[in-house]
Amino acid sequence: MKDKKFIRKKYFLIRKKKYFQVNKDFFNPLIKLMKNIYKNKRINLSMYYPSSYELNLLSLLEIDYIKKCQTLLPIIKENNSMNFFKWKKNDILVVNKYGILEPIKSRLIIPNVILIPLLAFDEKKNRLGYGKGFYDRYLNKFLKINKNIFTIGIAFSFQKYHKLPVNNKDVKLNYVLTEKGII
Repeated sequence: MKDKKFIRKKYFLIRKKKYFQVNKDFFNPLIKLMKNIYKNKRINLSMYYPSSYELNLLSLLEIDYIKKCQTLLPIIKENNSMNFFKWKKNDILVVNKYGILEPIKSRLIIPNVILIPLLAFDEKKNRLGYGKGFYDRYLNKFLKINKNIFTIGIAFSFQKYHKLPVNNKDVKLNYVLTEKGII
């Protein structure tokens, strides 16, 4: 089995080469899933601000259903941990030490739906991220407090890998959304 570092490098290059823009229809299966799970409950939806050829999910903000959600973005703290804070389209963003856009720090909010970027995923919904462990650390901490946090990897179907190497700190996703639908 190939190591994570090799797979990361390979899939970053594949994503860069095969990247394409998606429109808001890409998110229809996600909206249907959220409506099923949450009915009329309030949703704290954590997103990511796309960079480095991550699937651009900003068109999601044009969907009426999402406009009713409280949207959040992550902020990476000095100790390499991460928390989520309120953000709406056109709110001011700042650049962090990794060159990633973050919202202005406000009241910390725990999301109940987290849309997660990734480099690769497999059929068991394991995710390969960038190697810093931000999402895995966050989820290992907060899933102990709230088991009802849904994790959805956002990817292109070409990012599927046959079987990713995993360890006990890796958190399996609940779902993966690609242009082919929800896995």
